[in-house]
Amino acid sequence: MRIGLIGTGRIGAFHAGTLAALPAVDRLVLHDAVEQQARELAGKLGADWTGDLDGLLGSGLDGVVIAAPTAVHDTLVRAAVAAGVPVFCEKPIAVGLGATRALLAELAGSGVPLQVGFQRRFDAGYTALRDAVAAGDLGRLHTVRACTADPAPPPAGYLALSGGIFRDCAVHDFDSVRWVTGREVVEVSATGADRGDPAFAAAGDVDTAVTVLTLDDGTLVSCTATRYNGAGYDVRMEVAGTRSTLATGYDERAPLRTTSGGFPSAAPYDGFLSRFHDAYVAEMAAFTEVAAGARPSPCTGADALAALLIAEAADRSLRTGRRVRVEG
Repeated sequence: MRIGLIGTGRIGAFHAGTLAALPAVDRLVLHDAVEQQARELAGKLGADWTGDLDGLLGSGLDGVVIAAPTAVHDTLVRAAVAAGVPVFCEKPIAVGLGATRALLAELAGSGVPLQVGFQRRFDAGYTALRDAVAAGDLGRLHTVRACTADPAPPPAGYLALSGGIFRDCAVHDFDSVRWVTGREVVEVSATGADRGDPAFAAAGDVDTAVTVLTLDDGTLVSCTATRYNGAGYDVRMEVAGTRSTLATGYDERAPLRTTSGGFPSAAPYDGFLSRFHDAYVAEMAAFTEVAAGARPSPCTGADALAALLIAEAADRSLRTGRRVRVEG
């Protein structure tokens, strides 16, 4: 299998290393607008590289992974689909709701698979939660609690381009809630605080947010997100039902201490690549199966749109102080 990868920054380099090690991938070809970066990474991995994007997409690839800057995601997805190449794209697939809807409308009926990068769907703990819910082991769900906490804020220059804490950070929780519960979010109420770097206010963002989601069966969900969790990178989910409660993220590296002793017993997670290392590997392995036609996309463009609609509703709720219905 011949796979192309566009974008060799932090996440792109990680994906490239994963792909180079997968038995299904015989040849990996890297491309980056900064040619020297792609060339150096290719040398380290024993991969090929090219400065010709059109040539790459027209060279008979079996699939392509897009890990380039967000602003060009939709352009690259369009180009890959036009070339008939199955595509994996990191979230978001486009900047903003209008551009996302337009892209998906253009891709409808193309027959070319699109997989979107929501890696928590491949984490063993989140998978176990989903399986338990689907099996009815927890009884009727009544409460879900989700948490994403970054150890430190991103660079100020990134904030203005990120889309805000709901679209950039909490959107992973929004996707996970839909995937784990198998339900849709119908209403959102959100609030936030800005007590840190002035860059957040300058970008029209907040550094900490709490979102309450109402699912279509009445289950209540709380999602918390912050950019200032100095203890470490913290991502957890608890699913509570009438019969039992099940949680993930409470392991020896969870950046938590309790008054009764316990966590952590190992170095806390320092970021998403360490917390979700195995999930990212499983995600790329799944894409090779999608590209080979062996399975449907496990995270479609429609899934990306659904998570974005929740994030958009949360942003409107924050700014209006009102509950907001999620658009269909």
